Amino acid sequence: MTENYNELKILIAGGSVRDLLLGKTPKDLDYLIASGTAEKFRAVFPKARPVGKSYEIFYLKGLEFSFPRARGNTIEETIDLDLKARDFTVNSFALAEDGELYAHPKGLEDLHNRILRPSFPDSFKEDPLRIFRAATFLARFPEFKPHPELIEEMKRCSSSGWLADIAPDRIGVELRKGLNGPKPGNFLRLLIQGDCLEPWFTEFSGADGIPAGPPEYHDKSVVGHTAEIMDKVAGDQLTCWMAMCHDLGKIFTPPEMLPSHYGHDKAGTAPAKNLGSRLMLPVKFIRAGETAAELHMKSGNYNELRPGTKVDLLMKLHVSGLLENMINLCHADRGEGVLEHAPADLAAILKVSLPAHERNLGKKSGEKLRNMRAMKIKTFSGSRKRI
Repeated sequence: MTENYNELKILIAGGSVRDLLLGKTPKDLDYLIASGTAEKFRAVFPKARPVGKSYEIFYLKGLEFSFPRARGNTIEETIDLDLKARDFTVNSFALAEDGELYAHPKGLEDLHNRILRPSFPDSFKEDPLRIFRAATFLARFPEFKPHPELIEEMKRCSSSGWLADIAPDRIGVELRKGLNGPKPGNFLRLLIQGDCLEPWFTEFSGADGIPAGPPEYHDKSVVGHTAEIMDKVAGDQLTCWMAMCHDLGKIFTPPEMLPSHYGHDKAGTAPAKNLGSRLMLPVKFIRAGETAAELHMKSGNYNELRPGTKVDLLMKLHVSGLLENMINLCHADRGEGVLEHAPADLAAILKVSLPAHERNLGKKSGEKLRNMRAMKIKTFSGSRKRI
């Protein structure tokens, strides 16, 4: 086994080396097997699980080991060819066991300048999913800026129709990674900049030209406002998704109604569902997106609602488990104080129960319970005003 191992040259490669060069601890370590065969690798690591189609990849204990995409006449040439065939220059590094660093010709320069650019002109043609990986990258590393070559190649990819055949669940995975970043709005901003909304994020097409609302309330387009709110709720993936969906209805406002968007809450529920379903997101996300679109306006006006309407809203958010998410969304969208009293009101109405003789009477029992809960909130509101 030692003899076989000596025939294998294994290096740390890709984004893990980038993170090390940035002084960060890599979340995942990926490895490049620069010399040796798959048979020899499996002889040394018999528990390695093969995956991959276009080139050989193995998984072992959660780590990825890949063979080169192309081979040269020497190990060094093989490593160079592999790095030049990766997605982005700042991901095109390899680190040998002895500390020797291999880099794409533009890798160190782009890393120093915090620039994201494709490793080679046909990077997106070879794998169009890399466009969404670029969007995820800028959401995770907002200090980086897209190079003009990146935008140019995104537009070429989009106009050539190469995005259409990507497996939707893979795009959904990239989106969720981006929603976990410190500036998730960059995911949407890059897709717009590179004309890559179609066919997966079609609901946002044209949104950069639609005002988010009257000038006294909004100074951005719908998509500009959406990206801004996504950034404000960064740190919670599900709330970021809700922020992405909350104003989708505004995109479908008839032009003669602009810059107002009456009824955009109800108009946004179907687009939110369609977007989440198209990307094959978990059911929890799809429902959260619908809820954000449908209830964000009512939630934002919570203090002005009638007690019965408050009860209905609170119970919907409670049953869906989204009250805290909606509080954070409305805080970002409307400012502090929105839904301030909602948690206390919910706790109070959940303690209200029907007398035994008024239970199990169908709709009549439901109406009675709602009225009792509304009265509880009314009493609560009155006591707060007296204070």
